[in-house]
Amino acid sequence: MKTMKKIFVLVVLFSGFMTTSFAQISATASASANIITPISIAKNLDMSFGNIAVNPTAPGGTVTLPASATPTRTFTGGITLPAVTGLVQAAKFTVTGEGTSAYTITIPGTISIVNGGASMSIVPVSNPSGSGALVGGTQAIYVGGTLTVSATQVVGTYTGTFPVTVNYN
Repeated sequence: MKTMKKIFVLVVLFSGFMTTSFAQISATASASANIITPISIAKNLDMSFGNIAVNPTAPGGTVTLPASATPTRTFTGGITLPAVTGLVQAAKFTVTGEGTSAYTITIPGTISIVNGGASMSIVPVSNPSGSGALVGGTQAIYVGGTLTVSATQVVGTYTGTFPVTVNYN
């Protein structure tokens, strides 16, 4: 019996060494973070369709203002664009951020402009459209659109605001 006890003690001791020697294996990893320049947007110019004349005996129409640095308006329907153009410009924004990063551009589907109780709607477009890419950490965005004007549009100045949102991809 004493021999059995000795063998049992030896087996327990050896199995303990074997288990201990294989149970303590590890590996290491590193952790890091890179803080980049936050993306930002600043308005440089407001959108302005300029002076528009409506023929009350004709159907309404539209005025289109391209999303560019030098927009040339076009019109449809009973609209005329007088020789005294007024201020005609697409809205301009400057996006700044990290180097050559890509980003998304979000503009509303419709912009409402009002004069008292009267209103008109603009379907906006941007250039670039939907997404952009910073070059040297900056890019200009132009926003124009198509303005719908009714034949009975009230005379006066119509105004409204709209957001342009940018976000890194």
